Amino acid sequence: MTALELPLELRRALVGVARTPRLLVASDYDGTMAPIVSDPQKAFPHPESVSAMRGLASLAGTNAAVISGRALRDLAILSRLPSEVQLVGSHGSEFDAGFINAIDEDAKKLLTLITGELQAIADAHPGVSVETKPASVALHVRNAETAAGDEALAAVRSGAAARDGVQVTEGKSVIELAVIVTDKGVALDILRHQEAATAAVFFGDDVTDEKAFGRLHGPDIGVKIGPGDTLAEFRIDSTEQVALALAFLLEERRQWLSGADAPRIERLTMLASPNAVALLTPDADVTWLCHPEPDSAAVFAHLLGGDQAGHFSVGPTRASLPLSQQYVDGTMTVQTKWASLQVTDYLPHDIGQGQTALTRVITGKATAVVTFAPRPEFGKAWASLEPDADGLRVLGTADPMVLRSPGVTWNIVSDGSQQTAHAEIDPSDGPIVLELRLGTDDLTEHPWEEVERRRASEAYWKDWADGLDLPPLKRDLMKRSALTLRGLVHAESGSIMAAATTSLPEDIGGVRNWDYRYCWLRDAALTAAALVDVGSTAEAENYLSWIHGVLESVSGPERLHPLYTIWGLGLPPEAVIDELPGYAGSRPVRVGNAANQQVQLDVFGPIVELVSALAHARKAAGSDHGLSDDDWELVRAMVEAVERRWFEPDHGIWEIRDNPRHHVYSKVMGWITVDRAIRLAETFGRTTEPGWASLRETIREEVLANGWNEEVQSFTAAYDGTDLDAATLFIGLSGLIEPTDPRFAATVTATEAELRSGSTVYRYRHDDGLPGGEGGFHLCAAWLVEAYLLVGQRAEAEALFAQLVSAAGPTGLLSEEYDPIAERSLGNHPQAYSHLGLLRCARLLSSQPA
Repeated sequence: MTALELPLELRRALVGVARTPRLLVASDYDGTMAPIVSDPQKAFPHPESVSAMRGLASLAGTNAAVISGRALRDLAILSRLPSEVQLVGSHGSEFDAGFINAIDEDAKKLLTLITGELQAIADAHPGVSVETKPASVALHVRNAETAAGDEALAAVRSGAAARDGVQVTEGKSVIELAVIVTDKGVALDILRHQEAATAAVFFGDDVTDEKAFGRLHGPDIGVKIGPGDTLAEFRIDSTEQVALALAFLLEERRQWLSGADAPRIERLTMLASPNAVALLTPDADVTWLCHPEPDSAAVFAHLLGGDQAGHFSVGPTRASLPLSQQYVDGTMTVQTKWASLQVTDYLPHDIGQGQTALTRVITGKATAVVTFAPRPEFGKAWASLEPDADGLRVLGTADPMVLRSPGVTWNIVSDGSQQTAHAEIDPSDGPIVLELRLGTDDLTEHPWEEVERRRASEAYWKDWADGLDLPPLKRDLMKRSALTLRGLVHAESGSIMAAATTSLPEDIGGVRNWDYRYCWLRDAALTAAALVDVGSTAEAENYLSWIHGVLESVSGPERLHPLYTIWGLGLPPEAVIDELPGYAGSRPVRVGNAANQQVQLDVFGPIVELVSALAHARKAAGSDHGLSDDDWELVRAMVEAVERRWFEPDHGIWEIRDNPRHHVYSKVMGWITVDRAIRLAETFGRTTEPGWASLRETIREEVLANGWNEEVQSFTAAYDGTDLDAATLFIGLSGLIEPTDPRFAATVTATEAELRSGSTVYRYRHDDGLPGGEGGFHLCAAWLVEAYLLVGQRAEAEALFAQLVSAAGPTGLLSEEYDPIAERSLGNHPQAYSHLGLLRCARLLSSQPA
């Protein structure tokens, strides 16, 4: 027997309920888990049902239970179910933890009385038996002749069942008298409440199970076994099919939770326009796209939830692996090739405000299958698809959405809640163009030919890239890194995202899943500075204008948050998208970021360093205004913030969700803020405040006194411990101490010994208050490369840089972290930190003699 023998609608319903955040699977025992037999003591469960219930109970966010009319002790002995499966006996009145209702002395006396009466009836009728339970007694007539059984049941109804205080439950060939309230529906609700279940599935065959079916609602599923009137929505024929249904539900649930088909993070490729980003899998599945902004809800969240979360795929009708996927050189256009088929993807840049667009061009001689499954609001909005002469309209969404696809015939199917469009196309007679337009209901033809639009879109990137001053070392990879950084720039606002995604895990299956689609003051400043270094200043100019706007929203510069939305607004509270299982089962999926409420006192240094880099770039370009008045006021504001708060503990660059500490890196960044301000004043003829020089020296002296630890022979993460932190390397990278200082060389040695693992470098090793582990950080590896160069270890620097380069995916992208054991990428992708670190290393290695 296979799951295909189950009714199709039941299979679809089970697929849907398998994707609920917290699932309760409950079943009756006799006639469901076990077949009905003449001897109740030989009603053993199907091994397949036991195995499936055990498997379900072992899954995250999943609970399994059996609610039976049998006494709890008998149920436990007979069922042989593992302890992970909750057992409830006596029609819901007898739980593992004891009775729902205590049995008082009067009830015990009543139970003794009616038990005697039922035993007398059984003794007078051959084949009739009595089953005693802690709070009830049952008369079974399954093995009696029909006439004798009917007579025995009638005697119970007119006698013991009529007594005050007796609760009567009748089932198939049985009548049960209880002295406390028994109700499988109440028991199901108690289990649901205990487990905070968002959906329940209940299997039952008897009239006593109808009370449970009657409590089901919303996404719940009731399955009746056998004939008879029922409140259950679905029906199957046998206990063997119960085993099939449980096994099918287990497999669907396991696959959903594990994300078994999740593409490796490093193989994801980013598309970008000036104001949008998207991610492609290696086989041309649009796996991630948010709208109307990159930090908005996803329309396609396949990356975090599989097909059910929304995707847009194109591939050959005869399934095969792609031959290649690569960028068109110098652009953000991606081409995926199979034998006789090619898909070209790009995000057009000439679209209206508040809109997002994606163009997919399919060429070749092989037929292709297209699947269009938009799932707005991370799949929480139920959208429907309506065919139009020129494509599809997505209905039921807050924003209009259309897919222009002239000449394509769509087949729309529903899984009961969401709709998906499929089409088989033949591009042999010419390119087939699919244009996804979000934020508009316009399905009319664009005034420009697609070829012209693509040429304009590619020129936007290529013309920029051709004007860069890139390091000669690994030049093509450096160009891709620069393009990636620019792809994370939101041109309309001037802000810069830390990464394109949310909740890609730092540990597969773990909880360290954060939303990086926002603008961190620190990350954005470092990104803009990296672009200044390769010859592009517009991003820095626009970002500093954005910073000025954000400053207007706070009472003083020292009150800046660490991060903001793309448009410079405060973040909403961090929340969890329960409907998504996460990348490869890594939950929770988060939106928003609680780091917004942290104290991070290092953010002022990178902003002043950016102003300095930009001012010197302007000066080198012959500008009369190397350091503008606005930028100097910004520098003064950053120094003012340091003056007011540098001596406080904070959460640090790594946003540790624990108590604040006096982080050495944060103090060093405070020193950098004042030091670079003084140097700018000296270079550009500005006036400093009298206390700046002494403040710089005070911070330096404190760091040297409290940051160094004799025991570990290194500068440490914070004043109050012996733990190390890769960010502490900045004590030498910043110039606070000379690279020749033996304490810096010792810190490099200690960092290598404690935090480096093969091809990567970890941020720290100490307990940060969160469960699970994480990968090494590419940025930390870049810092160690620079530190190696400063202490004269060029060979080590070159070797680590080569390993950093080798971690890049097939299209040249780096995520946040790397697992050196599994040799796979981790964390959000692509990550600005990683690419700016790569560019920095290449510049230093290229500029210093070998």
